Amino acid sequence: MSPVKKVKIVTDGSCLGNPGRGGWACILRYNAHARELYGYAPHTTNNRMELTAAIEGLKALKEPCEVEVITDSEYLKKGITTWVPNWKVRNWMTKEKKPVINRDLWEELDDVAAKHKIAWSWTKGHASHADNNRCDELAQMAARDQRRSAG
Repeated sequence: MSPVKKVKIVTDGSCLGNPGRGGWACILRYNAHARELYGYAPHTTNNRMELTAAIEGLKALKEPCEVEVITDSEYLKKGITTWVPNWKVRNWMTKEKKPVINRDLWEELDDVAAKHKIAWSWTKGHASHADNNRCDELAQMAARDQRRSAG
């Protein structure tokens, strides 16, 4: 039995207007290998793009892995680590008894994350994290040009 792969996924989302044209990006790193993924949505929000970046990064993994997901989105990190477990107990309702915003993406993220052992990390955006800065560039390009990566 081979050891579990340790992968790092750095994510970012962008929106030109909020709502507006959106882009997401992630960089997957495994040993010396790196893979950049990005895509767009014609009418979306920044939070939806942050969630999509994490979902797409995790979906790109072909087998269960140990993953560190690094994001500059406190919404994403707090949501998946703190809010989602409580929302599930309350049948996807907030403390205020309102339906959870972006429930479709939170459910999808929860589902794809369950396949892996994940540590969620936060980094300051637009700072000294090279991969986060690259994701920001890719997400903005995807939002602006409405382009996606080939693979």
